[in-house]
Amino acid sequence: MPNSNEQLLIDNREDTQKGRFLTFTLGSEAYGIEIKYVTEIIGVQEITEVPELPGYIRGIINLRGKIIPVMDVRLRFGKEFKEYNDRTCVIVIDIQDISVGLIVDNVSEVISIQEQDIVAPPDLNKGSGNKYIKGIGKVGSKVKLLLDCKKLLTDDEILSL
Repeated sequence: MPNSNEQLLIDNREDTQKGRFLTFTLGSEAYGIEIKYVTEIIGVQEITEVPELPGYIRGIINLRGKIIPVMDVRLRFGKEFKEYNDRTCVIVIDIQDISVGLIVDNVSEVISIQEQDIVAPPDLNKGSGNKYIKGIGKVGSKVKLLLDCKKLLTDDEILSL
C-alpha cells in the first residue's frame, strides 16, 4: 500500500497524462490512444508467425527478451493489408499487465484534447464499426478517432496468448 507521498506522486503522474493522446494514421484516418497505455514506439521488427491466430494478429516479436504479440490495426479494422515501410511503427501498449504491439501506418504526435472536445461516436453501425472507438476528439477543424484500448485487446483471443 503506497504511503500518502507515494500516492500523491501516482496521482500527479496520472493527472499529467490525462487528456493526452498519441496520434497515428491508418491511410487517411487519424486515430489517438491514451498516452497512459503507451510504453514505447519501435520500428517494425522480424515477426514470427504463430499458427491458428486471427489474421490481424501478425505473430510475435522478441522485444529485449520479452515476447509480445503484434496486431496489425489496419487488419483489425477490416481494412486492406498495406506493405510495411520505413514509416510503419509498432506502438507497444500495456493493459492489465499485458503488452501488445499495434502496427500502424505511422505515428504522428502526442496531443492534448480537453474533455469538452471529446464527443461520443455516432451510433451508425449498431455493434460493429464503432466498437473500438471510445470517442471523437475535435482538434481544430480536424477529428481524431480515439480508440478504446481495452476493447481492442479484450474483445477476443489476445488476452489468452
